[in-house]
Amino acid sequence: MNRKIVASYLLLAAVLFSSITPALAFDEGMFAPGQISSLPLKKLGFKIKAEDIYNPNGGGLSEAIVRLDSGCSAELVSAEGLILTNHHCAFDGLVKASTPDRDLVETGFNAGSRAGEIPAEGFTMSVTNRVEDVTAKIKAGTENLSGAELNAAYQRNIKALTDAEQAKAPKGSTIAIQMVNNGYYFYLYQTTKYEDIRIVYAPPRNIGVFGGDPDNFEWTRHTGDFTFLRAYTAPDGSSAKFSKNNVPYKPKRFLTMNIGGLKENDLVWVMGYPGGTTRYRESWSIDYAEKANFPFLERWLSALSDSYRAIGAGDENKRIAFQSDIASWDNSRKAFGGGHLQLKRVNAVGQRKAEEAKLTAWIAADANRQKKYGNVIADIKKLSEETNATQNRDVVLRRFPDPTGSMPVFSQVFAAIAANKMLNDTERAAKLEEIKKAYADREPAHETAMLKFFLKEFDALPAGQKFKTVEDMFGSLKGQARREAEAKFVDTIVNGEYSNPERVAGLYGPRTMEFNETREKILGLARGVVEAMKEFGARNAKFGAAINGLRLSYMNALTEMKGGVVYPDANFTQRFSYGNVKGYQSREAEFRTPFTTLRGMIEKDTGVKPFDAPQKLIDLQNAGDFGRYGSNGSVGVNFLSSTDIIGGNSGSPLLNANGEQVGLCFDGNFEGLGNDFYYDKEKNRTISVDIRYVLFITEKFGGAKWVVDELKIVGGPKG
Repeated sequence: MNRKIVASYLLLAAVLFSSITPALAFDEGMFAPGQISSLPLKKLGFKIKAEDIYNPNGGGLSEAIVRLDSGCSAELVSAEGLILTNHHCAFDGLVKASTPDRDLVETGFNAGSRAGEIPAEGFTMSVTNRVEDVTAKIKAGTENLSGAELNAAYQRNIKALTDAEQAKAPKGSTIAIQMVNNGYYFYLYQTTKYEDIRIVYAPPRNIGVFGGDPDNFEWTRHTGDFTFLRAYTAPDGSSAKFSKNNVPYKPKRFLTMNIGGLKENDLVWVMGYPGGTTRYRESWSIDYAEKANFPFLERWLSALSDSYRAIGAGDENKRIAFQSDIASWDNSRKAFGGGHLQLKRVNAVGQRKAEEAKLTAWIAADANRQKKYGNVIADIKKLSEETNATQNRDVVLRRFPDPTGSMPVFSQVFAAIAANKMLNDTERAAKLEEIKKAYADREPAHETAMLKFFLKEFDALPAGQKFKTVEDMFGSLKGQARREAEAKFVDTIVNGEYSNPERVAGLYGPRTMEFNETREKILGLARGVVEAMKEFGARNAKFGAAINGLRLSYMNALTEMKGGVVYPDANFTQRFSYGNVKGYQSREAEFRTPFTTLRGMIEKDTGVKPFDAPQKLIDLQNAGDFGRYGSNGSVGVNFLSSTDIIGGNSGSPLLNANGEQVGLCFDGNFEGLGNDFYYDKEKNRTISVDIRYVLFITEKFGGAKWVVDELKIVGGPKG
């Protein structure tokens, strides 16, 4: 599941799409907390009430589900601030606490006691105190406005309500109001952030990341993707930075764990913080993702991770430092790569076009609807086709210079050309220090690799979308001759005069009259990118000024045509989803059952990374030494459910009908990728760690029974 990008996804009659076509039952949805009370929970098999899950007056289980600023979800699982999340969500903390002699990703970590818990550097925990649908309040008085006037009115109303609510909010909490689905919804969120987070227990790499990239987004799966953290506060309970005087956070609610096990078709549900979805987007947006954006992102992320991996192979310090970025890029690369394949396989664009044609006919059949919605689909089509005319070039240019910081020399040259201004001596001295800071951790080999990648991408652009500046430099050359010329040019950037910060700072001063062909080629490329980005920005501005209103009209029309209430697109705020433990048919003549075990993990063992199961784990299986966590001669490891999730849900608890935690979400299946645009009830699946495996590894393998003893556990045999 996406780590940072860097993973979203109705009520009685929905307007969303199961396999792109409208779902007319409770097949999908990442519901806002306030919508839970509208769902037929009892009929679905819930043993608890809506207010037990989310209660606007406080006390619901939702108060135990938190967000980590690493981009993941997590849950409070003890009265002493113990947090359970994914191993990949805590990965950065483990990396930052590691050294070449003490690689905590490889070996795992057991604090042994609270005194041994170590800071998770850079981690914070956000607790959602309150969620309120304030759509009516924000839209009040805007009924007759449109375009820029409407947006300005929204912003005034948002600011006024935010200021009013912040004034009466408890000390330490923050009020934020977010617009969702282009203004269809407005939600108010009151949150409190805690800054002292520590690492408690993490399994070693060959459990927490067993299967590595080959198994990522795949089923079957045998990964113990979990880590325990702990939140601390100042003695008075307020948020505070790390201090030895801090005390464990005292949550209002924490989750109970059930080790009784699951069976196929059991009801399960998720609450977490799913990332961005675009379930209501028009066919042109899907086409842009399928044919241009996702394929480029796959290639770009591959280039980034391949370069870092090559550098780390010869330097152990860098291997450890780079492994978090590599894992993140690899994960996102597979998500985008699988995403564009799945969109193509299900003909997502074609199916959405059919829905749009149906909507157009429905509007045309009634004069009142024509007056209300006009030619909304035709208007979106015209605007999108104008904006996306050079979409393959645009997706490359919008990330050049590379926003990951891989090419600091060219980025600084580009910034100077884009600024196009003279600085006085004092300002230029300050700029020089800024450039030196940007160069401090420069990796010339990485910069070389990424500049070569982008020049090759420009070469591969289709006719009619070529980038003129680059074509003027290399367009007369083909194949290997062009690659060699590009490589020589890249060397002049990475190792030439502008590798000296003083020379770049000089671009903010008087220009020398001396002509230098090499220098002019570098500056010419920067100027070309600046001009291209201006043109691209103008098109984007035109698109942005019109699309929000059109998308809102489109969504209103679609909702009216289908009837009912819709769930909002995900936006890293708290959401609820439910489903069942369920397998799926992945392709013709192949059905995937929903459970894997430790026995199956050992079947995968090759002794070679990433399928190198720890010998102690093999010994525990052979001895049948499972404690209270085993069944049928092994321990459950991972399982599938039809709950609707996406990146950001990583670390979310999977709970049973009684509201007890039975699993920990950590991934989705490959056949379900593309689910930011659509949900397929037949194939979209959540992959979770069985809570019994979490506790078995922690206690029996990891020797951290002290952590397990802190938890509230029900079901299964007595400990």
